[in-house]
Amino acid sequence: MTALSVLDLSPITEGGGPARSMRNSLDLARRAERLGYRRYWVAEHHNIPGIASAATAVVIGHIAGGTSTIRVGAGGIMLPNHAPLVIAEQFGTLDALYPGRIDLGLGRAPGTDQRTAYALRRNLQGDPDDFPRDVVELQGYFREARDEPVQAIPGRGQNVPIWILGSSLYGAQLAAILGLPYAFASHFAPGALLPALDAYRRSFRPSEQLSEPYAMAGFNVFAAETDEEARRIRTSARKSTLWLRRGRPRALPPPDDGFEAGLSPLERRMLDEQGACSAVGSPANVLRQMEEFVKRTQVDELMLAAQIFDHEARVRSFEIAMDVWSRRPGSPASETSG
Repeated sequence: MTALSVLDLSPITEGGGPARSMRNSLDLARRAERLGYRRYWVAEHHNIPGIASAATAVVIGHIAGGTSTIRVGAGGIMLPNHAPLVIAEQFGTLDALYPGRIDLGLGRAPGTDQRTAYALRRNLQGDPDDFPRDVVELQGYFREARDEPVQAIPGRGQNVPIWILGSSLYGAQLAAILGLPYAFASHFAPGALLPALDAYRRSFRPSEQLSEPYAMAGFNVFAAETDEEARRIRTSARKSTLWLRRGRPRALPPPDDGFEAGLSPLERRMLDEQGACSAVGSPANVLRQMEEFVKRTQVDELMLAAQIFDHEARVRSFEIAMDVWSRRPGSPASETSG
């Protein structure tokens, strides 16, 4: 059965602030744990007024410290922004604090604009081969080492699962070559999803971490009691995306009943294409769209995202998704209840 997990961008809403975002993220994580979600990931983004998870390792510690069983991790850490040793130490520390519960997903984009990337001390003229080398170096810091002059402490000898994240064939091929699990960012960049999954599965080489391919895909869920309400709460995310594309990112806005009518054909097409991997609607329609996506992709896990303004509506969206998914014929929950 395809597992469900949560991707939380810790949205900063209009009229709110980072402190409220952190409280909401912890509340959502605790509820996701009770609902049976497998893992809870946060993502590294910088200089975006609507996202509070820039200090990703700190946020992971906050979430892991307030939960007890759900896996918590990065979806992901943008490795070109950091020295691999620093990430090994951060996630080695997290694993020491919360053993067996920490995931480390790695991406090669900066997660921001070029000016901010420069402020992060990233080398903007870096070699394209730096990312694979950095991933391998990071893996080395987690191995039990005796003679190496530089060691990650904490980190050395600890089992922190590494994932490769991506939205193109590049990440898929790297994950396959290194024998690592692969997560595709189809929740915002769905274009190369199927070719990337195919390349990953065809080229996969078993490793110490993973014996066979394991693929996850990002998927948006805007679920409510009615189709109309689901479409309404989705307008916050679509409006935020449009602002970002225009180069004017802002905090996540409240739903806007007139937003869709004001879109140009070009804007509507862009938003529809970017949000193609989404389920929007009532419980029955959300289940249908989730099932169709899994049938088409054959992914092992869905990483659900929901950029929804109202916190309780956001929680409800995740509740509906898990409820309809776990009640499907053949699922463990449905067999138990039957």
